[in-house]
Amino acid sequence: MNVNLSTSLEIVGRSAQFQRIVEVLARDGDLLIAGVPGCGRRTLVRTAALEVGAIALEVDCIRAIEGRQFVQLLAEAISQNFDSTLIQTWVNTIAKDLFVVHVEENSNKLRLADSLTPKQLWQAFERLIQLPQLLAEVVNKQVLLILQSFPHLRLWDRNGEWENTLRREIQSQTRVSYVLIATIAEITHTEDYPLEVVELTPLADEVLAVWAREILHTQGLTFDSRSPALEIFLHAVQGHIGDAMTLIRRLVIHRTDELIRDEQVYQAIQGLLQDLSITFESLLMLLPASQVQLLECLALDPTSKPQSREYIQKHGLSRGGSLQGALTALQHKGLIYGSEQNYRLALPFFALWLRQRLSE
Repeated sequence: MNVNLSTSLEIVGRSAQFQRIVEVLARDGDLLIAGVPGCGRRTLVRTAALEVGAIALEVDCIRAIEGRQFVQLLAEAISQNFDSTLIQTWVNTIAKDLFVVHVEENSNKLRLADSLTPKQLWQAFERLIQLPQLLAEVVNKQVLLILQSFPHLRLWDRNGEWENTLRREIQSQTRVSYVLIATIAEITHTEDYPLEVVELTPLADEVLAVWAREILHTQGLTFDSRSPALEIFLHAVQGHIGDAMTLIRRLVIHRTDELIRDEQVYQAIQGLLQDLSITFESLLMLLPASQVQLLECLALDPTSKPQSREYIQKHGLSRGGSLQGALTALQHKGLIYGSEQNYRLALPFFALWLRQRLSE
């Protein structure tokens, strides 16, 4: 069953942030959208792009482990959103020997030429980041470059040469803006290029309650007011819109009648945790032991002061740099909130799963 959640309520509770994003994009400004995975960053930006009539080019930086892959991803995003004739003309006149237009079954893709030297690859990158401005002028539209998980570029771009060149070039362009999508912790990395920063914090329970009720109403469902079903739902998702959507879909798919009772919400949560267990187990296996230990502590015992002597002694944590390093790393991964939201897990279902795992 396909459960449609694509309503204006996807940005409920974010109206101020949405309006700010629209205003920045309308004046060709650049943005950093900060928040944990699943908090609605991309939905908000995509909706804002539609609002201002911009062509959105999306690049998932986590897929680029070196410069050539990053250039190729950017090239594909451009060719997917513009007429292939315009792309071919650009290749013939400006980027010959650096790019080719690869004809595929349903589309034409702009691809890097084979066997480029490092110098040629850099030339290809410099010319490519000028292309959105040229195309925007031809079609008389604004272009928005959305860089998802952009801090991952720094894993290979250690001197910041690629990132700085990209951001400097786009800042000089009149029809192209960029939006960097990152975790809350990445707000501190904008000193060299001052940006408008929009931070997405957890939604208030009353906001999610309105959203959930209206979505269920469209499916002919409602929370049973005689049971704590809604309270259990809100407590489980902890203001996280992504987890709320996942749980709503499961409640709709596994409906028994028009009323959703507490036992149904509980069963849906347990079913989700079981389905997600392999993913969560795999995540833990990828993390260093110090980060896993800290995650387990924060899942059981959220705190405003994880560095305090009392908390360290209570949970047998290591003092000093290793603890701070684990805190910083988990924030960068979007797995925990920082001091502003109290140190706790940012993914509610992951927290629930960890607590149940530790209680077994």
